[in-house]
Amino acid sequence: MILVFVEHKNCVLNKTSLEAITAAQSIGKDLGLKVTAVIPCDKDCALAQEIAGYDLEKVIIAKNEKLGTYTPDGYADAWEQAIKALNPQYVVMSHTYQVRDFAPKVAARLGREVVGDCIRYTADGGRLVLTRRIFLGKLDADVTVGGDAPWFVTFQSGAFRGDNAAKGTAAVETMDVNVGEIRMTPEDPFQEAKASVDLTKSEIIVAVGRGIKSQENIALAQQLADVLGADLAASRPICDSDWLPIDRQIGSSGQTVAPKVYIALGISGAIQHIVGMKNAGTIIAVNKDSEAPIFDIADYGIVGDLFEAVPVMIEEIKKAKG
Repeated sequence: MILVFVEHKNCVLNKTSLEAITAAQSIGKDLGLKVTAVIPCDKDCALAQEIAGYDLEKVIIAKNEKLGTYTPDGYADAWEQAIKALNPQYVVMSHTYQVRDFAPKVAARLGREVVGDCIRYTADGGRLVLTRRIFLGKLDADVTVGGDAPWFVTFQSGAFRGDNAAKGTAAVETMDVNVGEIRMTPEDPFQEAKASVDLTKSEIIVAVGRGIKSQENIALAQQLADVLGADLAASRPICDSDWLPIDRQIGSSGQTVAPKVYIALGISGAIQHIVGMKNAGTIIAVNKDSEAPIFDIADYGIVGDLFEAVPVMIEEIKKAKG
């Protein structure tokens, strides 16, 4: 069996959990294992019915009144009991801040390790070979896990596509869990600014790099984003120059995204940026350097001056919209 963690806030799904479900379904198919989803909650979580619409054996609500708000103590207690009761071979999660907080705690209690932030896997002789990036994405390392199950695995956001999760019908069950002392009082999540954006939820992203030349020229990229209904993002040099806020940065030191469409304007394609967006459904690059690395991963490319290409793109999109 594979257990997959479903992350939520007040029964509103964190969409990266659908990526975890996709990963768990893929692993289950390769290894011949069934998949069960677990949702920690303080009530009969309405989200359970939504998750039950996917191809899973069961959806289990790990229920306790102390699980209404996330705490590492509460979630660790709930997950420890769920794992002991269900005896899975693998525990699969998305590599979110929340998972990074409590998953090592659960694994340590069980005397196990967490292989974190994986980008893919292969099945070899009934076991997984997990790939994770090291040295700021410059190298890929293949990792195998030893010892006894359960084995804990977290996957980087964008490693799998949530919209590829297979649909189905699953039974919903409730498991009452005991939660001990909660040693902290959680406060509201920190937000650097009211206008901050979660780019991991964006379906279309227009990103700018050094080729935009000046802060004033970002308005052109914003026009393209506006006609597409897209979010504006940037490579690190743009954010380091304070041309856009840091929450717009894509890459190894920023956000990792997997939108349906990613348009890279004047971005050369340094590995640190590519690791943050390579799993986009369709990548469109505009760059005057025909040898730019971004073209190696782009589905469509325009070799030319973005200041000539983007206005044409904007006009053609407007015409297509009527």
